[in-house]
Amino acid sequence: MSMPTSTFYFSAAPSSFRGSLKAFGRSVSRAVNNVIAAIIAQRERQAQLTVLRRLSDRDLRDIGLSRSDIDASLAAAAKDRTRSQRLLEMRR
Repeated sequence: MSMPTSTFYFSAAPSSFRGSLKAFGRSVSRAVNNVIAAIIAQRERQAQLTVLRRLSDRDLRDIGLSRSDIDASLAAAAKDRTRSQRLLEMRR
């Protein structure tokens, strides 16, 4: 029985490839997280709209809103929440 004289070197992926693969995985993970967060935010907004639209005019007046202000108020609140979340992310 003879032994092969040439050997093949199978090495793991180079470290630069592994690093770029990790970075790619992080960016995919971040993108999926952003999509899920957007879906959750949209559903929360729909639920809030439903609740506010079911309130009487008197109840809306008590919290400082009118029927025509509901959409604009929720949009402003969403902007404020997004700004706050970005500031928190920057501090990490």
